Amino acid sequence: MKFSEMPYVRPDLAAFQAKGEEIAKRIAQAASADEAVKAYQEFDKIQGEVNTALSLAYVRHTIDTRDQFYDQENDFADEAGPALQETSQKVNQALLDSPLRAQLEERMGKLLFTNLEIAVRTFDPKNMVLMQEENKLQSQYQKLYASAMVEWNGEMLPLPKLGPYKQSPDRSVRKAAYEAEGKWFDAHQTELDELYDKLVKNRTAQARNMGYDNYLQLGYDRLGRNCYGPAQVAAFRDQIAQDMVPIVARVKKDQKQRLGVDKLKYWDDVLLFPDGNADPQGTADEILAAGKQMYHELSPETAEFADFLWGNELLDVLSKEGKAPGGYCTEFSAYKAPFIFSNFNGTSADVDVLTHEAGHAFAGFRAMRKGYLGCMVSPTIESCEIHSMSMEFLTAPWHEKFFGPLTRKYEIGHCEDALIFIPYGCMVDEFQHRVYENPELTPAQRNELWLKLEEKYRPWVDFEGLPFYGRGAGWQRQLHIYLYPLYYIDYCMAQTVAFQFWIASMKDHADAWKRYLRFADAGGTKTLEELVADAGLKVPYAPGCIREIGEAISTWIDANPL
Repeated sequence: MKFSEMPYVRPDLAAFQAKGEEIAKRIAQAASADEAVKAYQEFDKIQGEVNTALSLAYVRHTIDTRDQFYDQENDFADEAGPALQETSQKVNQALLDSPLRAQLEERMGKLLFTNLEIAVRTFDPKNMVLMQEENKLQSQYQKLYASAMVEWNGEMLPLPKLGPYKQSPDRSVRKAAYEAEGKWFDAHQTELDELYDKLVKNRTAQARNMGYDNYLQLGYDRLGRNCYGPAQVAAFRDQIAQDMVPIVARVKKDQKQRLGVDKLKYWDDVLLFPDGNADPQGTADEILAAGKQMYHELSPETAEFADFLWGNELLDVLSKEGKAPGGYCTEFSAYKAPFIFSNFNGTSADVDVLTHEAGHAFAGFRAMRKGYLGCMVSPTIESCEIHSMSMEFLTAPWHEKFFGPLTRKYEIGHCEDALIFIPYGCMVDEFQHRVYENPELTPAQRNELWLKLEEKYRPWVDFEGLPFYGRGAGWQRQLHIYLYPLYYIDYCMAQTVAFQFWIASMKDHADAWKRYLRFADAGGTKTLEELVADAGLKVPYAPGCIREIGEAISTWIDANPL
């Protein structure tokens, strides 16, 4: 079914709650494992229909945040979310408490029960009002960000449209673009500070209601992390600071020499080449057409996927006024359909959407057809990001379709961007850990913390008095910090596995693709550690992993000059 034809009806919250209560009782009273499994499958189907409706409302709201109907439906979802979660928890708890649990684990898999045990730790009815308030605060941030318009050369532009100017070969233009962006954030400093302060205190209150000292463990549980914790993440960040930051420093030195500047400034940060970064050659429609052709040629599996995606209007990628910022992939599980949302801006990021977000979409497309329960379609988030980041590299043989004579420049830039990103992502993660460990920090203290972490993870950065960035508030443009707490490290760990898939593909692309397909097809039936081991790769926090990857990437950089 095409996206435009998918009907939206607001879920009947009372009916869902009543049905959940009924199914929870049936599971608790089941005389056989078959009976309990059948009841749980029935709830899974109903929950999938509700989630599909909420996803439709969210997507249509983010496509045009000015649409009053879907704005109201998004508000409904914010209010209803905690109540829906409470009902799900009752059903999950009934499964966990079943006297038939041993038989159920054998039938449904032990990982399902591990995940459910984590899930039931994430909710307490005492937090209902706080969770509703958290949803509202997140929506306020998103609406504020989506409303951002800046004056540029006599016209008003949404923030994403500054992207090409921030990569202009003209240094003065780049600086002016960052200044324009920074002035908008400075003009909304009070609102942004207050929103985050309320979010931190809200999440901390939720955690303390559940007996935790701070939000960190609750945050990890809400991300469903089932085979590692803060200690492993800290060990990973330490490896990045020790073994990756020096490599990135060398990359930034090469960049400085290419640009011919005495010292890199922050407005030089994303310009990797003096004549400009590699932009795609063609219009948005031509880029989309090239993406569809690429997936037709990559494999029979991706060809089927591409026909489904393009044929059912499951992409909305053009930037326009009123559209929410950023990009994401979601799904309408009742239709077994992924959906890609983005804001094309004429840079290489447009192509990354057709590889990164399409990597998410492809994995979801495959897993939704495997017959898994809804809660087992997707693995934990870092593994989902491996789907997307690996696809960016596994599509390398087709980059020429987008970049033509600029392909080599793009590939070097893409590799360097991926390297440069990892220390930044670790900085985002450590910032959040420190903030939630110290929830009473003032806005000024949070900014001071951010600047100290800049010195640790990005010692090459020089803000030289830029508005917003210069006062240490640059973290406020990272929407994950507001909307998806503690998520960002998943990108970093995923990037290290994606690098390993890339290294493998340069030796034997067909074999690397088979391993990737096996990784994606497993959905959420295995942990990160199991998925990575099955692919013959190393888990990101394994001792020495980052050093080994760094050496391989450094060798590739040396062997592939522009």
